[in-house]
Amino acid sequence: MSITAGSYTFGPDSGRLLIHTTRTGLGAKAGHDLTIEVTRWSGDATIDTAAPANSSLTIEIDPGSLEVRTGTGGIKPLTDSDREEIERIIREKILNTGRHPAITFRSTRVDGTAESFHIEGDLTIAGVTRLVTVQGLFADDRVRGSAAIVQSRWGIRPYSAFFGALKLNDEVEVRFDVGLAAKD
Repeated sequence: MSITAGSYTFGPDSGRLLIHTTRTGLGAKAGHDLTIEVTRWSGDATIDTAAPANSSLTIEIDPGSLEVRTGTGGIKPLTDSDREEIERIIREKILNTGRHPAITFRSTRVDGTAESFHIEGDLTIAGVTRLVTVQGLFADDRVRGSAAIVQSRWGIRPYSAFFGALKLNDEVEVRFDVGLAAKD
């Protein structure tokens, strides 16, 4: 089945939005590579299969809804209290969700085909807006893709511990896998 022109909505009920982090530094063995899921988010897409440049995408994320799903590597397994502490640090120190209650993406350019596309758009994180490129594909009634986010471009200092010996890489990967529901 191929995608048809129209307006669509999507969110956590139709797919997943995941953030993948990796670690670096002399103390990297002590930390974990994380998979963090966004649990409250929504998106709207208008797809014009005849003229992809007329297509558009908007997504809104509740940054307070990030939940650590897995942590791989590390000297010891990630505990529930580790997860809670990481989530608290993300909310309070990294994303400052009290002052910035939403992360938004609004497309500015769409090209490619319905099966393989690139979307450029404005991503606003913690009050800072920068251009980002999303790469995706449509297959098996699902839209899948990813974007690389370099945290420092948004003024975010990657998390570090142990006096900087353990830190997250500046670049994180955002991946999505969603089904589209036609708007009523």
